[in-house]
Amino acid sequence: MTKTFTEELRAAAGDQWDRVINHRFTTELARGDIDRNVLKKYLIQDHRFLDAFVVLLASAIAKARDLDDRIPGCQFLGLITGKENTYFERCFVELGCGKEERAQIPDEDVTKGFANLMKEVSYKGTLGEILSVLVVAEWSYQSWGEKVLPITNRDDFLTYEWVDLHSGDYFRDVVSYLRGLLDKEGTLIDDEGKEKCKAAFLRAIQLEEDFFEMAYAA
Repeated sequence: MTKTFTEELRAAAGDQWDRVINHRFTTELARGDIDRNVLKKYLIQDHRFLDAFVVLLASAIAKARDLDDRIPGCQFLGLITGKENTYFERCFVELGCGKEERAQIPDEDVTKGFANLMKEVSYKGTLGEILSVLVVAEWSYQSWGEKVLPITNRDDFLTYEWVDLHSGDYFRDVVSYLRGLLDKEGTLIDDEGKEKCKAAFLRAIQLEEDFFEMAYAA
């Protein structure tokens, strides 16, 4: 059976894809026993590139080939700027980490790398490159979110809501939508375009692994 373009890209990532979705961060988060300093560091840095992610998703919407391809992206953008952003703000309150404290914490190198990649493909990349970065971000998170959902502890919203945001029927539909767009691009672009998509995909999955590792670094 012929692989879809997104399946080919995931295969190109090899074991690194599996390392991301099986990272200890994901299981510790789901069990609810993750070190709060690790979670705090992760959330502060993750929130830093929310703006770049909004630009990335908006760029995909703008460059999509027709209205039908744009509408689900617009709906997802509303969730990112609404429910997900609100989750971060509630977490910071719960963790006692106000704006002044967060402002004193510099961006980690991997945070800068992620933001730069998102902005680079948004401003200079093709639709395929934009979608490649989006698919890594959302498909990898949906993969681990679904995996840990059965063991998720429901005692603390700090942990279980992050799992819930990246699992379930709606998020599964979002990932299918993004993968569908990229699979379609794979049938329309030439080999050079496919190589650019592969390069963006592999850069993004490397950053995903580095980001989890960063949360545990001293």
